[in-house]
Amino acid sequence: MAEQGQCMLKHTVRRSHQLSAKSIAKDLQTSCGLQISTTRVCRELHGMSFQD
Repeated sequence: MAEQGQCMLKHTVRRSHQLSAKSIAKDLQTSCGLQISTTRVCRELHGMSFQD
């Protein structure tokens, strides 16, 4: 994932910690046109030390 996508992902998660991976993926697709799967969202968050 590109650095800009990771920044958007961090911003989305910090805004609301209760979002599901599915809703995060949908939010990223809507807000910045980033195509990302829910599995990828989980992997990226885990790699950034966010826990499920």
